[in-house]
This record gives sequence, C-alpha cells and structure tokens, in this order.
Amino acid sequence: MSLLCEKTALPGVLLFTPKVFGDSRGFFLQTFQTKQYAAAGLNRVFVQDNLSRSCRDTVRGLHYQLKQPQGKLVSVLRGVVLDVAVDVRRGSPAFGQFVAVELSEENRKQLFVPEGFAHGFRVLSDVADFAYKCTDFYAPGDEYGVKWDDPALAIPWGDPLSPVVSAKDVKLPKLADVPPEHLPEYKE
Repeated sequence: MSLLCEKTALPGVLLFTPKVFGDSRGFFLQTFQTKQYAAAGLNRVFVQDNLSRSCRDTVRGLHYQLKQPQGKLVSVLRGVVLDVAVDVRRGSPAFGQFVAVELSEENRKQLFVPEGFAHGFRVLSDVADFAYKCTDFYAPGDEYGVKWDDPALAIPWGDPLSPVVSAKDVKLPKLADVPPEHLPEYKE
C-alpha cells in the first residue's frame, strides 16, 4: 500500500501520509484513491473539493456546519500551515480537545477532520494553498464556529505578531459561550 494512516489523540481524526514517488523530473503521488483510503479506515464519499490561498499569519476558523456536517480531508499544496481539529460534539468524552499538526508541501501529509469537529488553520509560510475534500456541500445558512484564540482551548498557534483574521471569525464565540443547540451532538 502506498498510504500510511496514523490515528491521532482524538478518535476519528486521522493523519495520512501518501507515498511520494520522485526522480529527476519531479514527483508523483495519489492525493486520494477510494479503495486505499477505505482500507486505511476512511470510508467516506466526498462531494466537494475546495482550494484556498492565504498569506502568512492568516488564521481561518474554527468552523463547522451543524445540520449538514462536513468531514474534511485537508492538505497543503503550497507552503506550510498549522492545521487544527477541535472536538465540539456536545457530550463527547473529548469535548474541547484538539489535534494540531503541521501540513506542508514538503511532508504531503493530510488530516481527516470528521463531522462534528471544528476546523481551522494558521499559515506559517509567506503563502499557502490549502486543499480540502468535503463529505457534504457548503451550506451558507449552516455556518457555525468557535473563536480561534479561545483561551480555554489553549491551542498553540505560535506567536503571530499580527494575525490576519476575517471580520466574521473575529466575532465567533468562545466554546463555553456557544449555545448547546448550536453544537453537534456526540453519537457513539
């Protein structure tokens, strides 16, 4: 198999390292192949692919959808990011816990963020192209989130001198201030 799958500290959050084949011409890798990912534990149907470009110190997130939850398989095509998944499922034994991993064009790692988790990232390079496959469609009226720098989460984002955050993300609540009906429910 040309795919390594590692479990993280949070159940369902998986870290993949595809096999890269390189020579003097460059490299080749499969960024997704249904049978290999299913054999490694990720048996999902993806319906939408997204690509974003962000400048250094941009922080996006922490976002989730409630009625149309999205699982996301994320990777970096250019640059380096610190990628974060936070368990925001009401009643989960891991509620409020997070996984943070560095994804880059060099390590080619991919993180699977399951449905029910908030997701965000910080750009560590001058620019980053961030790709993600989603298990459901983007639903503009179903957007929720948690403040990226919530002190109770204590996510080690590093020390951005001046983080670049959208006006919408600045207004997101701390996790403790999110009404329970706006949180996904934990289902074993």
